[in-house]
Amino acid sequence: MSAPSQAPSRSSAVIAPDVSSIVTEDDTPVDNIYSEKQQRLLTDALYTSWAGPPPEEDGLPRPFVATANVGVFSTPTDPPVVPDVLVSLDVRFGEDVREKEHRTYFVWIFGKVPDVVIEVVSNREGEEFGKKKRKYQRMLVPSYVVWDPAGWLSETPLQTFELRGSLYIKKRDALFEALGLGLVPWEGSFEGHVSTWLRWVDAAGTLLPTGAERAL
Repeated sequence: MSAPSQAPSRSSAVIAPDVSSIVTEDDTPVDNIYSEKQQRLLTDALYTSWAGPPPEEDGLPRPFVATANVGVFSTPTDPPVVPDVLVSLDVRFGEDVREKEHRTYFVWIFGKVPDVVIEVVSNREGEEFGKKKRKYQRMLVPSYVVWDPAGWLSETPLQTFELRGSLYIKKRDALFEALGLGLVPWEGSFEGHVSTWLRWVDAAGTLLPTGAERAL
């Protein structure tokens, strides 16, 4: 009589997808000087002036990442979507960002999609209200923001969408309860350029200063 076959071990390790062949950077330049500065304005203020999202019951600070112009890969086979700015809560960058699995936003490595993605409209070709919006919706990104100060696609410069179920619903405000932050248009000078910019504000409506503003 043959010996009974053994059941597979429950402790078998999960094999992570091989990312060695995935193109994570293609050196595509940013759209223009305004877009580049707007992206940096949004990320700089978070890292210099934000303590992070509201603490949980244990009171401990919560980590976050904020990046500009970095690809988000939802699966190893689907092409990435590249938001101008993303914010993701309760995650950290890998210790060595030179390693390929830490050089971009692989959803299966971070364990979640970003909480907020922001698109800065610089022409009529980006499909911020079309293909890109549908991609973020399919990925179930909770909040999607379109900033269109030049009016390329809409007469409304700032539009925010909130995921309800599997669909984006347009919001009346640009407040994000999960972050304890909001976004507002702001007229002023950033790095010597006077324009209308998108800025973060805290729950009380106070602007989050950049590192340069804090140094004044």
